[in-house]
Amino acid sequence: MVGKIVVSLVSLILLVGVIVGVVVVVNKNGDSKEDESTKVQMKKVHEFCQATEFKDQCAKSLESVAKNESATVNDYLMAAFQTTLDEVKKGLDEAGKTNVDKEADPYNHMAVDDCKQLLQSAIEELEGALSLVGETDAESIHEYTLDLLNWIGGVYAYQSICLDAIEKPEYKSAIEKGLVNATQLTNNAISIVAKMSDVLKSFNIQIPEGFLDGNSNSSPHRRLLDANKVDQDGYPTWFPAADRKLLEKSSKGKGKGKGKGGAAPGGGPPLPPVGSGPLTPHAIVAKDGSGKFKTVLEAIKAYPVNHQGRYIVYVKAGVYVEQVTIDKKQPNVFMYGDGAGKTIISCDKNYGKMRITTMNTATVGVNSEGFIAKGITFRNTAGPDGEQAVALRISGDRGAVFDCSIEGNQDTLYYQTFRQFYRNCVVSGTIDFIFGMGSAVIQNSEIILRRPRSTSKNTITADGRDVEGQITGVVLQNCKIVAEQSLFADRFKYEHYLTRPWKKFSTNVFMESEIGDLIRPEGYLIWASDKPNFFEQTCEVYEYANRGPGANTNGRSKLFKKFKVLSPQEATKYTVGTFLQANAWLPGTSAPFYLGLGGK
Repeated sequence: MVGKIVVSLVSLILLVGVIVGVVVVVNKNGDSKEDESTKVQMKKVHEFCQATEFKDQCAKSLESVAKNESATVNDYLMAAFQTTLDEVKKGLDEAGKTNVDKEADPYNHMAVDDCKQLLQSAIEELEGALSLVGETDAESIHEYTLDLLNWIGGVYAYQSICLDAIEKPEYKSAIEKGLVNATQLTNNAISIVAKMSDVLKSFNIQIPEGFLDGNSNSSPHRRLLDANKVDQDGYPTWFPAADRKLLEKSSKGKGKGKGKGGAAPGGGPPLPPVGSGPLTPHAIVAKDGSGKFKTVLEAIKAYPVNHQGRYIVYVKAGVYVEQVTIDKKQPNVFMYGDGAGKTIISCDKNYGKMRITTMNTATVGVNSEGFIAKGITFRNTAGPDGEQAVALRISGDRGAVFDCSIEGNQDTLYYQTFRQFYRNCVVSGTIDFIFGMGSAVIQNSEIILRRPRSTSKNTITADGRDVEGQITGVVLQNCKIVAEQSLFADRFKYEHYLTRPWKKFSTNVFMESEIGDLIRPEGYLIWASDKPNFFEQTCEVYEYANRGPGANTNGRSKLFKKFKVLSPQEATKYTVGTFLQANAWLPGTSAPFYLGLGGK
């Protein structure tokens, strides 16, 4: 192993030497000496690429700046991101050349189309990262570290999801080959940003101790906005002007709220509950014709071009059998109903019977950021035989869902990418029914295991973290894990587990939750396949302060090498405030929440 490391470092040094054009000066005695400025640049490239897995690729990506003595850390970051962006664009071009006959092979036609959309989203995220770095001074770039990790993590997830869905090698191989460089460079970008403190030291820039662990008084910004700051009226600076006017009306005569109830950062006025007070909907949906729209999809399609602020949709009680997709260009949709079990959006799209890609089975699919839902049931009725059948999928950043029911069997809730928060919800299913590649915290909710097929084993979570430096995963905090009522009497006839690892560094955290007796003592299930992937040796499975008959950790599977019972200090890393950086955005959603441990 040591030999491999030495060879890798020697290879990197030689490659950097070629890139920066090592100047060798031979003196009269025959001694050689590298130009001092070249040494400095070599050291910077070495430090910048130190944490990466694909060091040769990293060094090559810095060709444009390696000869520039005055290059800043921002210049290095921009070079790395720009090269990654160029490679993702090449991958998209390759996907564009892949044509699948829709009539002859509808599934792979859909999968390739999904791939094109996902890669386009990856390009947009990288362009946003480049814009941020380009407009931020070097001394402040560390404040955006967590945001950059969030975005680049999404870029990697988009590529991974793109390739996972395509089944036939004749379609998959060309796109996969076209994305090899992009995937490696994205992996590198994650590692570089994750080790930002080390990178900055090589440029003589110091950051506050504990900053990336959430233990510093400084906090990351949100894109080019000071998301943690409040204006003179006490509102978050990013909060839409239209919402401020509404809140000003509702907050007259009221005292300042507290964090648990959704106050704005800095002690601003409390946010009103969704669907009450002055929050007048832009669109009302009613099956009986008493609203402007009879379907939810019609209301979403009516989203005005270039709309500013929240787009508020009120869905009256009723069962709406339809599939709804919220486009990436429709941010800040605020959808509320008359209560879970009363307002129901339902469909039966599925992979098993209909041969539809997983992301397209979602009853409600959200591609935009800032989505909020309250008082709605999201349901997929495909049943156990439908296999992958999503009820709710969110791939937009800063999503918040509360007082909702998310019902299905396999793959019920898909936290596809980016940061998401769920509170006071009911989530039900069978196999991997909470899964994704984003960062999700489910707080104060009921997790219900349903009856699986006779040959199946129930698993609650299946996280898809695939790169060690990512800050993604799923956390269940203060939840209640139980069997559905119709399963309770014979719940022990089936095997029920907390989790199984979908990807290499899958991260699943269960803390302060009540775990029912149906969960097997070993707790975790390996990802069984014809070719074992051994992810149980690298994935992270943590527990903290759980209770109930299924919470005893003495019998947890020894196959999971990184299983650990966390200390309170370690568990803090996975709380809402730290894991989702939620103090910067969650108060604006009106969702109830607590940022740390031990809340209610």
